[in-house]
Amino acid sequence: QVQLVEPGGGSVQAGGSLRLSCAASGVTFTRDAMGWFRQVAVAGDEREQVATINRFNMTRYADSVKGRFTISKDNAKNIVFLQMTNLKPEDSSMYYCAARKFGESTYADWGQGTQVTVSS
Repeated sequence: QVQLVEPGGGSVQAGGSLRLSCAASGVTFTRDAMGWFRQVAVAGDEREQVATINRFNMTRYADSVKGRFTISKDNAKNIVFLQMTNLKPEDSSMYYCAARKFGESTYADWGQGTQVTVSS
């Protein structure tokens, strides 16, 4: 059973930095992919893919965060990170950690989410 726990998050002024972490169990980082998503609307459950990292450590980013966010992982501790720099008010959202098991095409396992608020 997959469990994803995201402590952290928080509030910061524009231009500041935050690091999110996600502790994973039931996931094998050397086989499965991990990602960070964020809610795109106040209402509804639509989520935007922010950054992903696969078993080969290949990363992908949304255009809106390229050059500002960095996804990384610690395979030994089963933790995935999202380092966010030069934060903008439009980055404010609920951020979710997610796992895509090897052989699957979608991210099916999700954390509970952590709030990031960027003030101008």
